[in-house]
This record gives sequence, structure tokens and C-alpha cells, in this order.
Amino acid sequence: MSETDQTGIPDATSIETTARTIAILGAGGDLTERLLLPGLGQVLDAAREARNPLEIRVVGAARTPQSREEWQGVVRRSLEAAGIGAESVEELASTAEFVPTDASDPAELKALIEACPTSPVLYVALPPSMGRTVVKSLAELDQSGDLPDDLLVAIEKPFGEDLADAQALNEELAAVVPEDRLWRIDHFLGESTVLGMLGLRFGNALFEAGWSAESVERVDIVFDEELGLEGRAAFYDTTGALRDMLQSHLLMVLALTAMERPAAVTAPEVHDRVAEVLGAVRLWRDDPSTARRARYTEGRVDDRFFPSYVDEEGVDASRGTETLAQIVLQVDVPRWQGVPFVLRSGKAIGNPRAEVAVHFRDTAAPEGLDSPGGAGLGTALRISLIDGSIDLGVVLNSGGELGGLEASALRAAPAAPVLGPYAQVLAGILQQDTLLSVRGDVAEQCWRIVTPVLNAWAEGDTPLEEYEAGSAGPEGW
Repeated sequence: MSETDQTGIPDATSIETTARTIAILGAGGDLTERLLLPGLGQVLDAAREARNPLEIRVVGAARTPQSREEWQGVVRRSLEAAGIGAESVEELASTAEFVPTDASDPAELKALIEACPTSPVLYVALPPSMGRTVVKSLAELDQSGDLPDDLLVAIEKPFGEDLADAQALNEELAAVVPEDRLWRIDHFLGESTVLGMLGLRFGNALFEAGWSAESVERVDIVFDEELGLEGRAAFYDTTGALRDMLQSHLLMVLALTAMERPAAVTAPEVHDRVAEVLGAVRLWRDDPSTARRARYTEGRVDDRFFPSYVDEEGVDASRGTETLAQIVLQVDVPRWQGVPFVLRSGKAIGNPRAEVAVHFRDTAAPEGLDSPGGAGLGTALRISLIDGSIDLGVVLNSGGELGGLEASALRAAPAAPVLGPYAQVLAGILQQDTLLSVRGDVAEQCWRIVTPVLNAWAEGDTPLEEYEAGSAGPEGW
């Protein structure tokens, strides 16, 4: 076994693996050049730095053909732009190959797998509508005995388009690839700040002792960003904030925040605890009207002008796609009875924040102590989802004045992670560690939780509100 870091995530600098070839279906997409290839370069750089060089090749695949030289140019440009070391750039770019592939054709998919010079990883970076098409082709190859026993498969989120689709996809995958050779990718799980939640909770008796309804009044999990559509209408306008962020990323953060202590930070243990807590999650009071949605109108975020979402290129206004979504959930286990978990994510927000905010219950001030504004002595723990920094709100004496109190904060910031989120995920795949994968039953639970909201929105039961780009959202949220 190789070493792990303090969170239990496999350490890419000590991967013990056979030589691997990453075959990327959807190699012509933005995800490949912007995130996947740089992540792979980071893994190579880290391994080289630790004098543990890896033998990795990359094969691009898409319906639209590219020459070998064109694809190698894409690989080189992507790695250099990400600041990857020259040796790693040369290693990946000079050996990169491209295989034109229609993933709906089993023969072409077989040719792609056979083009891999070493043990293949099939990385499906395609829209969810194509996911089942790829799986059907894999099933045909499996029936004919044409799938290699060492094939690993990774599928990008969103996993399915709704609960029924995710269930069907899981059934079809289970017949082809065992769970320990399958990765459902949610790159949020590669954020060291997210899995760092486990170290914060279970490594500090101070927090663990108060991590329950007895001490916690409310938990907010927020990812509001300044960015708008950024030319991604083809994906985003058919997805929206709820499916893009809350159904996947933020529900996984909720699970890590609310789950019970695992016996060990291993894939089976963590996945079991995550499935357990998500199975107990439902809408607040089972009421879909507690979920809200909105989209931005024209405005400015700092010095940048945003047109109204409906005027963005490629947007179909009739779809009613939301750019801001908020849902309130409850976790029906004794630890969290009566505690609302508020999940929210929006685009073109003027005062962005990305954090888990655990609001502790007020403590009544004894007679003779004046708390801020005459209120109780409440505190909050805020964990940044960007850099992992932690702010713990506390109440202190005001300048040493007898009887006077003021709010303050204790702050801490961890060292910057060696690897970015995609590099962490890829390191896990190369090591065949599924800790950073979303298990099949977990993916289904995430869809189950949001399905009543999606149904209500489809029926028009919840109004689509508006907010000016650059604002904090609709008034009253």
C-alpha cells in the first residue's frame, strides 16, 4: 500500500501502479484542455519531484477527427498554460495519440481501447445524454469478450439526468464494470478543503463535542460566484444551478458535514457513512415550496457588465433556467433533529462566498455582561470551500472594559495543497482507490433528494424570481 496524506487521500507522490493510458472520450471539449490535462500534468510533476516517476500516456478521442500533431499541440498548450514542468509536458505531449471515435459504435470504442499501449482508463468526459450510449457499447463489447480485465472507467458528473436515468445507468454499469473499477467523478471531492472537513471534525474534540442539534442552530452551505454564463450555454441552459451545483457538489459537502464518524478514512467506510446520512435527508418539512429559484438580469459585477441571462448567447428563455437556487433540507437522525441545512448557489453575485457556515446556538449572557447589540452570545464556524481557511466567531471582552462584550474571530489557514482537485481525483484512479468517487447508491440518493423540487419547478409551482447581476440575490432571500 502507498502512503496517504492527513485526510486519507492517496498521495500522488507515492503511487504504486502499473503503466496506464488515459483514453479521453470528449477530448475536444473545454473540460479536457482546461482541467483534465493540467491535472494529469500535476500528478506527473508531483511524482517526478518525489523521484517516483510514472508511466502515463494519453489518447484523445472524439467524433470530430484531429491529426496526431493537432492533438499533441492541444496537450502541449494546455500543460504549458498550467505551468507544468517541461519534462512532464514533453512526456505527455510527445507520446499523445488521437483516435476518431463514435462512442455509440462498439467497434470504434473497441479500436480506441486497443489503441492504448498500456492498461486503459476510459475517461468519459461527455454530456450525460451520452453516458448510457457509451455504457451500451461497453456492454456489447463485454458480451463478445472484447473488454480487457484491467479496464478502469471514469464518468463525469452529472451522473444521469434524473433519478430514473441514474438508476438505469447504474444497473447497466454494474453488469459491465465492478464498482471498484468505476469512478463517478465529482471534482469537488478532490478539493482538499472539502475532505479536510473530516480532519476538522474528527481531529478536534472541541468541535466534535458540539457537532449536533444540541449546539448547532443552522448550517449554511453556500457557493455564490461572480462568474456568469461564460459561454457555457450549451451545458448550463439545460442544467441550471440546482442540477449543476446543489444536486452534486453541495450535497456531497452536506454529507461530509453531517455524517457519523467513520472507523477509518477508507473508501468503503466513508462511502457507507455518506450513503447513510444522505438516506436520511429530505426537504424541510417535506415542502418543495421551501426551495427557491431566480435568474440574473443585467447589471455590473465590479467593473464588468453582464447582460440579462436571457440575452446571453445560446440561452433559450423559455426553458426558465435558474442561475440561483436555494433549498432547505433536514437530516432525520437524532444528531440533527430540527437543524435546517440551507444549500445555495448562484452566478453573477456581487458579494461572492463559498463556505460551510455552522451557526451555533445563542448562549444567554449572565447579568452584568452586555452582549453585542443586546443579543445572545452566538458564534459561527466558517470553513472556506476555496482555500480551506477557518474563521471561528467568538465573543470577547470589549477592550478590557468590565461587563462589555464584542464579537471577534479566530482565524487559521492551512498550507496550500500540492495537487489541485482534478489531480487528486486522477491520482486516486491511477492508484485504484475509489475514495474520491461517488458510489452508485450515493448518486441515486442525491437525485432522490432534489426530485420533488425539480417536479415542482417543472409544474411552475415555484416562481422564477429575478435579481440584478452584481447584487446578493432577490430581496428577502
